[in-house]
Amino acid sequence: MANKSVLAEQRLLDVKLGDLPQWFAKANYSPKGVLGAFQRGYQRYFNKYINVRRGGLPGISMILTAYVVASYYFVYDNTKHDMWRKHH
Repeated sequence: MANKSVLAEQRLLDVKLGDLPQWFAKANYSPKGVLGAFQRGYQRYFNKYINVRRGGLPGISMILTAYVVASYYFVYDNTKHDMWRKHH
């Protein structure tokens, strides 16, 4: 088992499976902690895919794909309802 103070600072991908419950217990679930986690994730994504010397299509296309999937998710209920409607 890892040291608890070090465990709280690790990323989720670096935590071993046996240490996962302790990692979740040490996480900061306050609104400030959740906002900080989203900001760290955004900064990591931005620095890896957008803010690079030879930037290109992959970062922008991932955002565009996420937008398309999210918009389809939000209108799926209406689309599903229209698919089963008989038009006669």
